[in-house]
Amino acid sequence: MRLLHTSDWHLGRSFHGVGMLEAQRAFVDQLIDVVREQSVGVVLIAGDVYDRALPGVDVVGLLDDALVRLSGAGAKVVLTSGNHDSAIRLGFASRLLERGGVHLRTRLAELDSPLLLPLSDDAGAGPMLAIYGIPWLEPRLVAAQLGVETASHFEVTRAATELIRADIAARAKIRTVHSVVLAHTFASGGISSDSERDLSIGGVGAVPLDLFDGFSYTALGHLHGRQTLSPAVRYSGSPLAYSFSEAKHQKGGWLIDVDATGVTDVTEVLWDAPRQLAVLRGTLEELLAAEELGWAEGAYCQITLTDPQRPSQAMERLRARFPDTLVLGFDPQGAEASAKTSYSSRLAQAGDDLSICCGFLEHVRGRAADEAESGVLAEALEAVRLEGVSR
Repeated sequence: MRLLHTSDWHLGRSFHGVGMLEAQRAFVDQLIDVVREQSVGVVLIAGDVYDRALPGVDVVGLLDDALVRLSGAGAKVVLTSGNHDSAIRLGFASRLLERGGVHLRTRLAELDSPLLLPLSDDAGAGPMLAIYGIPWLEPRLVAAQLGVETASHFEVTRAATELIRADIAARAKIRTVHSVVLAHTFASGGISSDSERDLSIGGVGAVPLDLFDGFSYTALGHLHGRQTLSPAVRYSGSPLAYSFSEAKHQKGGWLIDVDATGVTDVTEVLWDAPRQLAVLRGTLEELLAAEELGWAEGAYCQITLTDPQRPSQAMERLRARFPDTLVLGFDPQGAEASAKTSYSSRLAQAGDDLSICCGFLEHVRGRAADEAESGVLAEALEAVRLEGVSR
């Protein structure tokens, strides 16, 4: 049997104001192709299928289309809720969907209710694969229900895995059980990205890796970079980049082969990126002239300008070459010491009204007033002075 580990689809998300629904449709097309070509029997989605608790109608329609197509391709689906999802809304009609091969795990009561699949022709007593889903667990909301005194990520996740281990042990008295566990959490050793929502407020959100010891495979969700924490514990990462911190990520998932002896192989599957991401840094003239940056002209760009003074019309000039510049920052290098003094100190040293106005202009935009701008300010000040005299 072959499983495909995915997570963090974040359907409905935008990228710095650019809608990503069409790119997400393209990912679903790739997913269906892989399921068919690789004879995938079960698709695992380890949380954050939506980007927000109240997704738009077109976003819900995309998930509906994806689930119908996966079922049509012959794959079952096991889907858990993440911290971006509304567990209640995502879990709606779960019992009905199960008849169509879509198994939602969004409630605490379902922690020890696995999807059971035979791994041999002897379905009555032969080895079985048990797939469990741990949804996103908000410690303050679930601690009491799980019977733990301390509302922490560690304690609630440990309680959840203990329930699963107890169920595995009970089933193992009758037959051999190989287990796959989906969990949406931040496991120790994982490398985070800017696009993930922090799972803790005022505390440590990471859970130790040994909580997943003994499971045949743990399919993690939440972190957007595909990574291996141990041979049996992995993050699939998000199928698309959702921040410029992911510019160097190679997006994909994991194919897991399981037979009567357990997990026999784990291999990568890669998703094609709809657009490249470029993180560029330098002076405006350097970036506009650099021939080696031709590839970035069709990419989404994050650009940091290092000119000593902020160039005039910087965004307009950059977009003439890099039309999809989405983020522009400034980190002046080699600026004069006077530019680094506090505004209040500079204000105290100003000699007249024109100096104050020009100093303010330089302070807010990082570039001194030119001759034409100084002239306009001087005319405005003179007009105000004359109006005062006439009164």
